[in-house]
Amino acid sequence: MKLYYSPGACSLSPHIALKESGLAFEAIAAPTKTHKLPDGTDYYTINPLGYVPLLVLDNGAQLREGPAILQYIADQVPAKQLAPANGTFERYKLQEWLNFIATELHRSFTPLFTPGMPDEAKTIAKTRLTSRLQWVDGELAKAPYVMGDAFTVADGYLFTVAGWSKHVGIDISGLANLGAFMARVGARPAVQDTLCAEGLLK
Repeated sequence: MKLYYSPGACSLSPHIALKESGLAFEAIAAPTKTHKLPDGTDYYTINPLGYVPLLVLDNGAQLREGPAILQYIADQVPAKQLAPANGTFERYKLQEWLNFIATELHRSFTPLFTPGMPDEAKTIAKTRLTSRLQWVDGELAKAPYVMGDAFTVADGYLFTVAGWSKHVGIDISGLANLGAFMARVGARPAVQDTLCAEGLLK
């Protein structure tokens, strides 16, 4: 398998999942600013949409969307319990979390990273994000991970997206449960390895 990623982008999440899974894969940097691969290839020739993550299987099949990629990875190694079994209520709860992170958090960060975005739009986005992160903080008071006592692929996604707060002026220091979660996930060996691999941890 090949994972195309951009350091620190949402592709950090499937990168973490792959490290947690123990599956063999090749990580290829596809910077979102240049869209040039290390060998000089134009990334658009591989993914016409130009964004990351992109997972390419050994047979050439592709998956482009983070939540789908995360579940695919988890399902390759069921013994790792990175996702509840398909068909169970808990699996739908995982999908609920993945959708929430994607639509209520990830998408809401977009205006804050968009050049030329009016300040009014950024203020609205920050207000929305703050309220959503406060809700997450409350949920994390119930258990160490979003699905309970065990780490799942949703935790890697939340860790990735919540970590953007410090880059856009959103202060989460008062959210004790979220802060403890970030430290807990960040200390996992697979997460440390991934951060180092992407040049995000010296």
